[in-house]
Amino acid sequence: MWHPSPNFGDRPADCAIDMLVLHYTGMPNGDMALTRMCDPASQVSAHYMVEEDGCIYQLVAESKRAWHGGRGYWRGCTDVNSRSVGIEIVNPGHEFGYRPFAVAQIDAVITLCQAILRRHNIPAHNIIAHSDMAPDRKEDPGELFPWHQLAENGIGLWPRHLDADADDKEVDPETVFDSLLQQFGYGPGQKTENRIAFQRHWHPQCLNGPANAHSIAILKNLIKQCPAL
Repeated sequence: MWHPSPNFGDRPADCAIDMLVLHYTGMPNGDMALTRMCDPASQVSAHYMVEEDGCIYQLVAESKRAWHGGRGYWRGCTDVNSRSVGIEIVNPGHEFGYRPFAVAQIDAVITLCQAILRRHNIPAHNIIAHSDMAPDRKEDPGELFPWHQLAENGIGLWPRHLDADADDKEVDPETVFDSLLQQFGYGPGQKTENRIAFQRHWHPQCLNGPANAHSIAILKNLIKQCPAL
């Protein structure tokens, strides 16, 4: 459904769309989120919003720059909005009663993402959570989001053929985990936040921040699937 927002701008002429950022709305309900993203005073928007029943609203044309990412960093890019398509997924979030995402909603998200990927050359390593690009201030779409299910449908990275003997023995995060996180794409200077954001996306059973052998094994596996920075 077309539900236009006034909150957008032009993309830079030399900026190709090569990123996809997934969010949750983090508000009590979808109507409130839709109203906020269409209010000029809020200065926020996204290209799409997906309701819990699977209804998809388009707020901004993909050719335009929506205001969904804000300050952040991913794989050397500090202006994610100019290069990305943003999808808001209705969920109250951690502030208002975070809960699992509905089946119909995730089915719609998968269908929408697949359509976006057919239109734009977006590599798997640039399909990210809002928390990946802004780990110091964002948690969405959170540890309950089924990233593995999206990856099974050709959307984003997921570890494969992981070493069977990877376990949770503590390792030195300063010399191993943090440097690998930056090699993967996370920004500098946010060590604890980067670790938690990574775990929230790819190792949601472990959200305490300290590095362990299993998190590092996952990270090394993902790095092998990416081009070098």
